[in-house]
Amino acid sequence: MVGGYLPEPTVGRLLGSWRWDVPALVLVVALGGLYVWGVARVRGRGGTWPLGRLAAFVVLGLGTVVVATMSGLAVYDHELFWPAAVQNVGLDLLAPLGLALGDPLRLAVEALPERGARRVRRALTGRLVRVLTFPLVSTVLVLATELSVYFTPYFATALRVGWLHELMYLHLLAAGCLFVLPVLTREQALPAWCAHPVRAALVFLDGVVDALPGLVVMTHGTLIAGAWYLHHAPPWSPDVLHDQQIGGGAMLGIAELVALPFLLTVLAQWVRAERAQTAVLDARLDGELAPVARTAGAAGAPELVRPWWETETGEVAERVRRQGKGG
Repeated sequence: MVGGYLPEPTVGRLLGSWRWDVPALVLVVALGGLYVWGVARVRGRGGTWPLGRLAAFVVLGLGTVVVATMSGLAVYDHELFWPAAVQNVGLDLLAPLGLALGDPLRLAVEALPERGARRVRRALTGRLVRVLTFPLVSTVLVLATELSVYFTPYFATALRVGWLHELMYLHLLAAGCLFVLPVLTREQALPAWCAHPVRAALVFLDGVVDALPGLVVMTHGTLIAGAWYLHHAPPWSPDVLHDQQIGGGAMLGIAELVALPFLLTVLAQWVRAERAQTAVLDARLDGELAPVARTAGAAGAPELVRPWWETETGEVAERVRRQGKGG
């Protein structure tokens, strides 16, 4: 630190500068410990839990929380606006995606005793949780959180008050999780009408909405927390408005970067669900048609009436006709 100011950030300094954030560290250790305990419990019972889910939760989810709150971004967030903007959008969008890919809700159901699993499912279907995780409500909450951070005294006050800064971190993380966790979990956490096509449409809409704060910040002519950053701007810093434009561009870029894998994940779940449904239907048809075929073969009688699958329309009849042609 020279003259009371941090040195100009370079890639090396941003990667090598770290500071402790005790509340964030406690949260990361608690969530990581509970998740690892759940995985160990499931595997101890003879079950399986994909390594990819564990990696997504720990590396992408908790790792993003650590980087946002303790890396060079946190070291420079009181000197420049753009590191703070990257922190906030990482906690609001990227960290929730990593946590949701780990599917902690399903893990809790599988790891807990039967009574505990029932409580988790009862909580997911409770009125308050249903309202907060209703897709349109949770999308509005995410947008309102981002806009309230930057266009009310919230952010400027958080820069001065340490405990409010920590609360802001938690607020951003919780708002993002309200939308992402219910969409990606294998538990029934959304209304029945939220089938996979609806979820894909909602995720696409959410991607558009998530881009709005970055666009507004980037094009907004009034300085955000301008009094703070003008007073604390080091000699090497860019113009404060230009710094804000860099931050808005980073927010927009990260939002679009997160939207693509989120949408691809929902589409992949949709494909897997369709394949599973097709396999179940084919197995049921095989079980129903086999006795009919054996009976008809044993009777040896001439066919007097055309079978129903040759005269009716519909998905089931079409599948039977295709199977017949294939045979």
